[in-house]
Amino acid sequence: MTGRSPSPLSSDRVRPDVAVVGAGPIGLAIAWRCAARGLRVVVHDPAPGSGASAVAAGMLSPVAEAYFGERQLTGLLLASAARWPAFAAELTEATGIEIGYRTEGTLMVGLTGDDLAEARRLWAYQQGLGLPVTPLRPSELRDSEPALAPRVRGGALAPTDHQVDPRLLVPALRTAAQRAGAVLVPQQVQALSDVDASVTVVAAGCGATALTGLPVRPVKGQILRLRAPDGVAPGFRHVIRGYADGEHVYLVPRADGEVVLGATVEERSDTTVTAGAVQRLLRAGVDLLPELAEYDLVEAVAGLRPGTPDNAPILGPLPDRPDVLVATGHHRHGIVLTPITADLIADLVLGGVPDPLLAPFRADRFFGGATVAASGLPEPSVEGDLWS
Repeated sequence: MTGRSPSPLSSDRVRPDVAVVGAGPIGLAIAWRCAARGLRVVVHDPAPGSGASAVAAGMLSPVAEAYFGERQLTGLLLASAARWPAFAAELTEATGIEIGYRTEGTLMVGLTGDDLAEARRLWAYQQGLGLPVTPLRPSELRDSEPALAPRVRGGALAPTDHQVDPRLLVPALRTAAQRAGAVLVPQQVQALSDVDASVTVVAAGCGATALTGLPVRPVKGQILRLRAPDGVAPGFRHVIRGYADGEHVYLVPRADGEVVLGATVEERSDTTVTAGAVQRLLRAGVDLLPELAEYDLVEAVAGLRPGTPDNAPILGPLPDRPDVLVATGHHRHGIVLTPITADLIADLVLGGVPDPLLAPFRADRFFGGATVAASGLPEPSVEGDLWS
């Protein structure tokens, strides 16, 4: 796209090499990577970090979120999660800001017999892909997390599924981008024609639809934040992803005593918090971890995930606009996909040649033009009952 070095000043106003529209984690990480390579970068956003990332729980869960029919996406999630340790260390070194990166792993549990049967089908599929999923008996679960309810029928451990705190991540990325030379412009971009740069990167989440015409839709998620009493750490260490009487929830512990409990998945575009959603989340959370009943409820909030028709992100050039790159539609996976999205888009800006990893996620797949590449994962193969 623009493999040249920045040109010398030719006027009072220097045209940027890259304009990034959107200052969530994706946009800021792209800006950081591009600026660190010597490009002139501006980032347009009137309210950085106020989108989906302000609500996100920050789970880095390529294994637990490996779902039926999403093998291409699972391959990308795994590749990005593998970059997270180095990415977190580099970001902390560049900024001095801790981002809450934790590696205890994720416990996946089923409360009832029906919950466990549903969960086992997914875990068997994940094992069939060769993913690290270790079945645990109820006694082994409670050895790992004594706070789990005695009613929990069984579960599994995904040791490589980690977490980060998005509310720490976004300020760190903003600091890193600005220290590398990126300039933040606090303005709303109404149309691509408003942006003057050699390359424009649209990382605007749900706002990408109005700018590009791509099929990115809002998917509402309601989430709760609790806090352990007396300022102590929560009584559990692992991320818990559970099925509780048919309700799917996750619980993410933070070192400062916070617990993130979520989340609904609703095909709606409002951000209203509803009593019914709060009730369902709290009931399921307390059923899995009874001590939560004594925690403070400090926040109930809703956000809008940028979803696509196939639940996978849109990465690469806008059809018929090679000077416009898109990095949006990450749905539930924006945080885990931040490192690989930033690297792939920055490489494309610098070299102009798409990495083969981008092929399944091109924008033109919605118009019949995408070439599907292999995910690198084996075909699922499950023989017998792995979960008896």
